[in-house]
Amino acid sequence: MTAKQFLALGEDPPGVRLELVDGEIEMSPSPMPRHSHAIMELVFLIKAYLVETGQAGIVLSDTDTVFGDHDVRRPDVLYFSERRRGLVGVEALKGPPDLAIEVISPSNERTDREIKFKLYEQGGVAHYWIVDPMTEMLEAFRLVEGYYQKCADGHGEGVVSAPPFEGLEISLGRLWLK
Repeated sequence: MTAKQFLALGEDPPGVRLELVDGEIEMSPSPMPRHSHAIMELVFLIKAYLVETGQAGIVLSDTDTVFGDHDVRRPDVLYFSERRRGLVGVEALKGPPDLAIEVISPSNERTDREIKFKLYEQGGVAHYWIVDPMTEMLEAFRLVEGYYQKCADGHGEGVVSAPPFEGLEISLGRLWLK
C-alpha cells in the first residue's frame, strides 16, 4: 500500500491506532494511562513555553506523518517551527517535524528505540526525544550530519533542557503518573 492509499482510508476506528510501515498496515492499541499522561504533560509544557517566549509554531499529537511512499507514522508529540508550518497539511504532515517525541509503552520499546529512531534519523527529523515512563527517563537526540547524537538526558525527578527548546526546563517528575 502507498502512503496516498493509506491516507485515503480516513480516520482510524475507535480504540485502534493504524500506521503504514513498509507498505503494510500495522495496528497498535490505544495508549495506557502512564503513556497518555506523559504525552499530555509534554504538550502542555511545550505549548506554555512557546507562549511564554513569544515563539510561534505548532504542537500536535498522534498525527499521520508521511516519511516516504510507503511509510506513515504517528509520533506521540510533534513540533513544527513557524518557518516549517507549511508542512502541516489538511490530511497529514507533509514532511518531518522539527521535533518528534515518542513515549515508550511495554509493547513498543523496540519500535521507538530502533525502528522509528532510524526512520526519523533518515527522514530528517532534527530532534527526537524518547520518553520512558516505566524507567522514568527522557533522552534527547539532535540530528548532526545525518545521524542522531544524544544531546541531553535525565531521569526520575531531575530537570532536563533539550533542543529545540533549550530554555525550557522540564521537571521530569511531572511526566510520571504515580
